[in-house]
Amino acid sequence: MTAPWARVSSALAPVALIGGWTIAAARTADFDSVRDTISALAAINANERWIMTTGLAITGICHVVTATGLRSTPVSARVVLAAGGVATAAVAVFPQPLETHAPVAAAAFGLLSVWPLLAGTRRSRIAGLVLLALLAVFGVSLRSERWVGLSERVLAAAQSFWPAVVAFHTQRTLNH
Repeated sequence: MTAPWARVSSALAPVALIGGWTIAAARTADFDSVRDTISALAAINANERWIMTTGLAITGICHVVTATGLRSTPVSARVVLAAGGVATAAVAVFPQPLETHAPVAAAAFGLLSVWPLLAGTRRSRIAGLVLLALLAVFGVSLRSERWVGLSERVLAAAQSFWPAVVAFHTQRTLNH
């Protein structure tokens, strides 16, 4: 069973994240969404850093709240989702170019890619494998310095939507 407030928080997470990067990018003249990272929008020297910082913080908090409300999901998966939420909020606290930024961002991306593997359903395991594949593509783009922003956005969007899929699917399944 999923708590009703977990469905609300799971739906708010992608709105905060995608809305944050969309608004911040639109207000940053030299920003290229295909090339530049989400973290660049929240960097210490970014003009409108408060927008992306707020989006990251809200997204992280939403993941924690959602994890507490996914009652029919195994505890191990919920703990990893919550840890990914904490790491996402920490990305807002430790912006670029701080030395702690990259490890915190890596933890967030890793945890948010792995938690579906622990959820115990075939659908979630497939989602976890897709998220890990998207994470690998992002890693390759970082090394090649090509399409970094685009690959990061695809990964982050997928990671932010999956908790909502689980929350709403669980409720729909229980109602039938």
